[in-house]
Amino acid sequence: MKRSPVLVIMVMLTFFAISFLTNIIGPIMPAANESFHMSLWLAGFLPFAFFIAYGVGSLPTGYFTDIYGTKSITLLGMLFAIISCWLFTLIHTLPVYLISLFFMGLGMALLQVVINPLLRTAGGEENYSFFSVMAQMIFACGSFGSPYVYSYLVTKLPAAESGGDKFISLLASVAPSTMPWVAFYLVSGIMFAILFVIIAITKFPKVELKEDERVEGLAIVFELFRSKTVWVYFIGIFAYVGTEQGVVVWISKFLETYYNASPDTVGAHISALFWAGQALGCILGMFLIKLLDQRVLLGAFIILGIIMLSCALFGDYEMALFAFPAFGFCTSVMYPGVLSLGLNSLSKHHGTFAGILCTGIIGGAIIPFAEGIIGDMIGLKYGMCLVYLTLGYMFWIALVAKPFIKNKTIFTKDK
Repeated sequence: MKRSPVLVIMVMLTFFAISFLTNIIGPIMPAANESFHMSLWLAGFLPFAFFIAYGVGSLPTGYFTDIYGTKSITLLGMLFAIISCWLFTLIHTLPVYLISLFFMGLGMALLQVVINPLLRTAGGEENYSFFSVMAQMIFACGSFGSPYVYSYLVTKLPAAESGGDKFISLLASVAPSTMPWVAFYLVSGIMFAILFVIIAITKFPKVELKEDERVEGLAIVFELFRSKTVWVYFIGIFAYVGTEQGVVVWISKFLETYYNASPDTVGAHISALFWAGQALGCILGMFLIKLLDQRVLLGAFIILGIIMLSCALFGDYEMALFAFPAFGFCTSVMYPGVLSLGLNSLSKHHGTFAGILCTGIIGGAIIPFAEGIIGDMIGLKYGMCLVYLTLGYMFWIALVAKPFIKNKTIFTKDK
C-alpha cells in the first residue's frame, strides 16, 4: 500500500497520549491519598484498577480487531479514555475514580494492541524497526512530560482565582479547590477528544496482520498455557511490569513519607526523571545489544538495578534523588530482553504467545497493591522490597534462557 506519513504521525501522537495517561498514577497518588484519606493498601488499589484492565483487555482485543477493524477499535479505545477521564472530573469520588481508572486502562489496552500493526502498515515493513524505536522514544516523552503537566496544574490552579491565564481559570472552575489534581484528567480527556476527531476523519488503510501479530483460537491459547516455556515468560513479563510500576508509582509517596519532600514538585520531578532515565537506557541498549548477548545484557542491567534500588530505599535523601532515575535507566532493557527471549524460545504461534505475554501487564496491578498491603504493616520502604523478588526472577531467566535464535552481534559470524 501507499505509505502514509500523516498516519505515522497520528500513531506517534497516540503513543504519546497512552503513556501520558498510563504513567501519571504514581505522581498523583499522594494527592489522591490525601483527598480520599486512603491507607497504603487502598492507594495501591489505584494502579491495580488501571492495570488489571490493561492486562485482561489485551488478548480479547486481538479477536475484536479482526471482526470490527483497526479504526473502530482505535476510536473505541479513545472513547473509553475520554468518557472515563471526564466522568471523574464531574463526579470526583473514590468509587468513581476506581471505575474510571479501570476503563482508562481498558481503553489503553485496546490502543496498544491495534497501533503497532497500524504503524507497520502505514510506515512500511522496511521502516518498521526505525519507527518502533521512534515510538518507544515518543512513549518515554509522554511519561516524562505528564508529571510536569500535573505539577504545573496543581501549583497554578490554587492561585487562579486572582486572575491570570484563562485556560487555568477554566480548569479551576471545574476542579474542586481541595482537589486541583483532578484537572489533569480534564486535560487528558481534551487531548484524547482531539485525537478522536483526527482519527475519525482520517482514512485508515486495511491492516493485514502478520502471523506473529495474529491471535489464534482459544484452543491454541489453552495449548500454549500447557507449555512450561509460556508460563516462564508470562511470569517474566508479569515480573517486569511489576518491577517498573512497583517502583515508579511509589516514588512520590516514598519521598514524601521518609523525607517530607513535596509530591507535587520534587516527587513529580523525580518520577519524570525515572522515565527520562529509561529513555536514555533504551538508546544505549540499542548499541549494547550489538555487542553483547541478550542474556548477558539483561543480567547486567538487573544487577545494576538491584544496586540502584538498594541505594534508593536505604540510602539518604540525595542518594534517593539520584538512584530512582538511575533505576529507571536500568529497567530500559528488561522488557525487550524478556520479551525477545520469550518469543525466540517458542517455534510457532508467536502472535498468540505475544498476546498471552501482554496479559502479563497485570503485574503492574498486583505488585504495587501487594506493596501497599505490606507497607501498611511494616512500612512502605519494606513493602517496596517486594521488587527484589521480581528482579530475581528476571535474573533467573537471564541465567537459564535457551532461545532458538540468539540476537545478532557484530561478533556473530555469518553462516
